[in-house]
Amino acid sequence: MELKNSSIIKPSNNTRFHIDFAWWEKNDRDWRVFLQSYLCPEHQQLFQEHKPDMLLDYIDPVSAEVKQVDGLQHVLISHCARQPEFISDRTAVVDAVFRIFLANGNQPKSCLELSERLGKPAETLLRVISGSRVYKGLRPFID
Repeated sequence: MELKNSSIIKPSNNTRFHIDFAWWEKNDRDWRVFLQSYLCPEHQQLFQEHKPDMLLDYIDPVSAEVKQVDGLQHVLISHCARQPEFISDRTAVVDAVFRIFLANGNQPKSCLELSERLGKPAETLLRVISGSRVYKGLRPFID
């Protein structure tokens, strides 16, 4: 079995990226506090009043399986990220890419797909998110 090391893969416009939450944990980043800043005003107040690490019951629409999910991530992805002001023309590129992954449930996307959504050249996006420095856990998705 061949192991792939993300540090030796040279990403292209077709390379799919995602938010690597393990990166946040490995780099001692308090991603929960960071994600709270992305909540809409209504949910920011809710999470100030409740435990930020609360779990919610979620019914998978495909399998009908009931799962416990992270409440913060669920509310952010299912409600806040769907608000029209979540991504604007004034949102910084790295922030906009990060928000796209939150809005789509962290489904991997290529720079070509991100380019369509943001109206920015794929080459620019690739240069920004594939450099030696990892921004906000945006890393190549390795199958």
